[in-house]
Amino acid sequence: MFGGKSLFGSVKVSGSKNGSLPVMAATLLFNSPVFLSNVPYLLDVDTMAKIISSLGGRVEFKGNSQVLIDPSNVSSYEPPLEPVIAMRASFLVAGALLARFGKAKVALPGGCAIGSRPVDIHLKGFEMLGAKRSIEHGFVNLECEKLKGANIYLPYPSVGATENLIMASVFAEGMTVIDNAAKEPEIVGLSDFLNLCGAKIKGAGSRTIEIEGVRSLHSIDNYTIIPDRIEAGTLMLAGAITKGDIFLEKISCDFLESVIEKMTEAGIEVLPEKNGIRVRCKSRPKPVTIKTSPHPGFPTDMQAQFMALLSVGDGTSVITEMVFENRYLHAEELNRLGADIRIDGRTAVVVGVDHLSGAPVRALDLRAGAALVIAGLVAEGETRVFGLSHLNRGYENLEFKLKNLGASISKEVLS
Repeated sequence: MFGGKSLFGSVKVSGSKNGSLPVMAATLLFNSPVFLSNVPYLLDVDTMAKIISSLGGRVEFKGNSQVLIDPSNVSSYEPPLEPVIAMRASFLVAGALLARFGKAKVALPGGCAIGSRPVDIHLKGFEMLGAKRSIEHGFVNLECEKLKGANIYLPYPSVGATENLIMASVFAEGMTVIDNAAKEPEIVGLSDFLNLCGAKIKGAGSRTIEIEGVRSLHSIDNYTIIPDRIEAGTLMLAGAITKGDIFLEKISCDFLESVIEKMTEAGIEVLPEKNGIRVRCKSRPKPVTIKTSPHPGFPTDMQAQFMALLSVGDGTSVITEMVFENRYLHAEELNRLGADIRIDGRTAVVVGVDHLSGAPVRALDLRAGAALVIAGLVAEGETRVFGLSHLNRGYENLEFKLKNLGASISKEVLS
């Protein structure tokens, strides 16, 4: 890509990757077809589809981001190794399979190398519901005669553990209470979907979630996946860093309150409008201090992109990464473009520079790739971003969307 062009125009935000994956996993609880819409066609979504298919389900991708999942012939509780170790969210099938079959054998998951993300919290929660577990040869084995409701306290508000335990508890006998649950919008989306299909879940989006067990679920004609707040935030920062004026369609400020707060503090105009958000910026961003934390705090998935913005800021910013201990893989690559970023443990000091220079850089994880693309939009000359497979995991048609807003970008330079 060649930097220097301001972004203008409208762009539609895709459905949420992190919202689609748990809902897709939850279809394993059903014995009838489920129709989903606003599902982004991404590498991670395709991986989840392969897992469901490998278990005996049928997955059909249709036009306009629609997916038909028929899990009625699912007969296996052991997904194959390869897709599971490729993606962290693959472990979400464990809760649904345990609830459906009373058994699950799932490989320990993989994903981006951004730090330790153990599944201990998931497993302890399953045990509280009555499952026996063991880990052998890299696989987690879960088994129970009958899951029973329990009071579960999460030592950390893990999104994946909260989702897994919600799915496992849907058919559990009695009442399950999850305390210190994750509050992310994707948790609300999963719970809304299950409730529409006959589940009895209360409190999603708050610290305490209550699930009253039911005997079965019924499918509905259609469920629409929530918009992707991380894609939206990434596009907002792309507009801001280029001193542009862009309108994001079909997204609410409610999904991005902590990000918008920091953007406003940095001097960027973020205006809620009918059916979307407008972002305008006319000058270099002001320095800010950011500390990532679980929702409703500043999302770790936006830390890298905001670092790219602050790298051309007018002053010194400080970022503290409190969610993952190894999520500064993008800092050295941004420095290759001329940024001035110093890392000390979990803290990054970002000294704003007046310009960046194009260079070949490598995306070492999903959000790092997005940060490098954002930086490349303003870097003088050509920037080549290698490691496109990471971007394909979480952004639908990012190149096309940026190009339509006026960026000089192509897949030839996102290789």
